Amino acid sequence: METVTVVVAPAPVAVNQQPPQHKLAELKPSSFAGVAKSSPATKAKPAKTKKLAGGCGGYVLEDVPHLTDYLPELKSYPNPLQDHPAYSVVKQYFVNPDDTVAKKIVVHKSGARGTHFRRAGPRQRVYFQPDEVTAAIVTCGGLCPGLNTVIRELVCGLHDMYGVATVYGIEGGYKGFYARNTVELTPRSVNDIHKRGGTVLGTSRGGQDTAKIVDSIQDRGVNQVYIIGGDGTQKGAASIHEEVQRRGLKCAVVGVPKTIDNDIAVIDKSFGFDTAVEEAQRAINAAHVEAESAENGVGVVKLMGRNSGFIAMYATLASRDVDCCLIPESPFYLDGRGGLLEFVEKRLRDNGHMVIVVAEGAGQDLIAKSMNFADTHDASGNKVLLDVGLWLSHKIKEHFKKKPSFPITLKYIDPTYMIRAVPSNASDNVYCTLLAHSALHGAMAGYTGFTVAPVNGRHAYIPFYRITEKQNKVVITDRMWARVLCSTNQPCFLTHQDVEGAGLDEEEPQMPLVEGENALVRNPSMCNGNGHLCSGAA
Repeated sequence: METVTVVVAPAPVAVNQQPPQHKLAELKPSSFAGVAKSSPATKAKPAKTKKLAGGCGGYVLEDVPHLTDYLPELKSYPNPLQDHPAYSVVKQYFVNPDDTVAKKIVVHKSGARGTHFRRAGPRQRVYFQPDEVTAAIVTCGGLCPGLNTVIRELVCGLHDMYGVATVYGIEGGYKGFYARNTVELTPRSVNDIHKRGGTVLGTSRGGQDTAKIVDSIQDRGVNQVYIIGGDGTQKGAASIHEEVQRRGLKCAVVGVPKTIDNDIAVIDKSFGFDTAVEEAQRAINAAHVEAESAENGVGVVKLMGRNSGFIAMYATLASRDVDCCLIPESPFYLDGRGGLLEFVEKRLRDNGHMVIVVAEGAGQDLIAKSMNFADTHDASGNKVLLDVGLWLSHKIKEHFKKKPSFPITLKYIDPTYMIRAVPSNASDNVYCTLLAHSALHGAMAGYTGFTVAPVNGRHAYIPFYRITEKQNKVVITDRMWARVLCSTNQPCFLTHQDVEGAGLDEEEPQMPLVEGENALVRNPSMCNGNGHLCSGAA
């Protein structure tokens, strides 16, 4: 396998080939990319690079930055885990440096191997000594079950596994770096915070001034920063990493992806999602009881899902009491043949009651048209949503007012903030622990500019750009959505053109394997017998 570095515009594309990587396990992680080295003294602005290693059969490793990319003389040390009593029974302490995780695991026999990410886990060599580490943890964006668990496991993991004694908590989100005092976090102070909802550090949206944040990092001597937040937060983390690199600071910047909507691309799921689906069941059950107990009862439940309807979809499948599920990815209409109101009336005549689950981002175009509402945005840049639950409830009541002989009883339930504020369940607690441990292992090993999450069941280090370039959405041409339609027996509300368009949106081209204008194209003829790229194969 040989390594190439792709420099993203506005700089011209540069592909640098390096000699074959013999004895890969003995090489520094910086060997994986030919990133141009700049002296910390010059503080030249680093080029935005994608570290891409190409191999035989269409194999592409999307690697993450390493401190030695711009600090080549950095010393490494034996990992203290090798002497840790808890790990004495582990057969293999450390992750093999050649281990990667495939982005796509279902492939055709004639297809390319595709994109891979570096596998997460402890390395044999670390680039920080425990007594030199000063770590900082910050939570940004909206609340989500599991935030306190991630904080706790970062603090306890750094202390218990690596002997790190200095960990600070940044209060109030990004602006806390320069507008608030820090709090010292110890295993004792965070011992039981996982039993509480919210975040003990506080949070906020927006407020990012990259230069001020890095000034604070530099002034406080922080050399590991753990940033917990959604795609907007991770974009901010990428900017912080770039500024840290520009200044030549020995500081690892690590992201832990957080979104209750489960809309972060590439990763299997985000923490807090399982808890959200479980809590959503309580609201759906209550709506079902109310609807079933009244004449022509209708229960409407609004769940989270600004741009992606995963919570609504999974809660519907888990409940089996839902008669109609509405999500942002699947358009619907109210009036006319095959419309939602006709379906509601038919279901009430057949069953005497029904439950509708609607994601908060569904039907926004319909509401805006009916109310002549102009788009506005919050501090994070997110579009301010209109209350689809209230609007839908009003439209249903208005429809049946025209039918005096068909009275209905409608109950509307919005559990949004109740779900966000609960502690994480057992499944999410375990997941948060694994995320935190993978994050700190990567930072101690000198990796930076990455986020950590499972990809196809294996934890991996993913470049920031990969999870911020687009959002994960429900694929309405997929079998999972078909299962929802089978469960509810609702109409799909889609035209043939809608379905065709959705299918085209979700198709990923086989070539080039790495998206973007600076794409790498690989085929077997470019490989020599040893699996290395042939000369000029770029």
